[in-house]
Amino acid sequence: MIKFLFYGILRDKNRSLLPIIIITIGVTLTILLSGFLKGIMGDIIDQNARFDTGHVKVMSRAYARDKDQLPNDLALLGVNEILDTLRSEFPKVQWVKRIRFGGLLDVPDSTGETRGQGPASGMALELFNRKSGEIERLNIESSLKQGLIPRKKGEAIIGSDFAEKLKIGIGDKVTYVGSTMNGSMTFMTFTISGTVKFGAASMDKGAIIIDISDAQQMLDMQDGAGELLGFLDEGVYDDEKAQQISHEFNQHYNDTADEFAPLMVPLRDQNNLASYLDYVDGFAALFVFVFVVAMSLVLWNTGLLGGLRRYQEYGIRLALGEDKGHIYRSMVLEAILIGAIGSVIGTIIGLLLTLYLQVYGIDIGSMMSNSTMMMPTVMRSRLTPSLFYLGFIPGLFAMVLGNMLSGIGIYKRETATLFKELEV
Repeated sequence: MIKFLFYGILRDKNRSLLPIIIITIGVTLTILLSGFLKGIMGDIIDQNARFDTGHVKVMSRAYARDKDQLPNDLALLGVNEILDTLRSEFPKVQWVKRIRFGGLLDVPDSTGETRGQGPASGMALELFNRKSGEIERLNIESSLKQGLIPRKKGEAIIGSDFAEKLKIGIGDKVTYVGSTMNGSMTFMTFTISGTVKFGAASMDKGAIIIDISDAQQMLDMQDGAGELLGFLDEGVYDDEKAQQISHEFNQHYNDTADEFAPLMVPLRDQNNLASYLDYVDGFAALFVFVFVVAMSLVLWNTGLLGGLRRYQEYGIRLALGEDKGHIYRSMVLEAILIGAIGSVIGTIIGLLLTLYLQVYGIDIGSMMSNSTMMMPTVMRSRLTPSLFYLGFIPGLFAMVLGNMLSGIGIYKRETATLFKELEV
């Protein structure tokens, strides 16, 4: 039966070509837009995690309340002991120290007089510890526009746009002017070893990156850090796992009122990302549902047109004694075959287009030139395992539903009037 229907679909293109084309287009759009949506939203979450939030973040309670102000006077102390505890309790999470700071970057001329200044947003990382994975995590090496990553104390890299603004290059010296953890003034001179372009305006226009040991010395934060970031071993944020780890850690400090006690916060509870994560999941489901409904309506109309064209065929089959149920079931089975063919073709095309956008992406750098949001300037799709079967949901369901609705007319045919219809 299936073989018979399959040959019928191939030979009678008038009844199969239009539905297959519609399904192919619908499935292609479903996969492409779903992959693009996952890519964009996944990149935003990933970039926030790598540059700011981690998958989980440990801060002092006081620091957490005002973390947007980078209050290093409320930072964690004794971080090495805390890190030992974290690594023993959560060995599958990679932990790193970071210090974020802000101040003024002064550029002296040959006589030592100021020839340029600019506000700097500083980030101190474990650059000298290659096991920390920070260089790879922030793609510093691949983002280098000029020069090298700092290899010794007193070296720094800055954003490429920041370097152009201050008119400095590799080997030039700059002086950081700011305040220490204890509130006193601090001055420290750095040699520019490289410039980076991350593709995020907020970083490229004012960032200075140094090793954590230089920051601890400069800010009087020996054995201190503003934040301890944890990254799950899979490299991808898992909200359930991050929530569980945070809950287990925070239980140890529930009974203390010390405002400097450590507090672990998952990515979801930072930077207003909770609503964003809920939006991603909800929108993805809504997106597939809308496509199923839209395609069902289109294929319902296509099925009605096909049913009208095959009105005489059904009449002859009924007049010859074929059961209405058998005709209806063969019609549904035919719809499944057509839906499967269109879904396969649409899935292949959709996956190829998704792969293309994953590799090359869409550059929106010109639109983000004045943005301070932490988001990528190249929008890419993401090829995930779910895309290999996602298109079959609207492809098969819509086609079958459309034909089932249009095929109800078969049961309304009266055998007594068939010969009169056929005579006409």
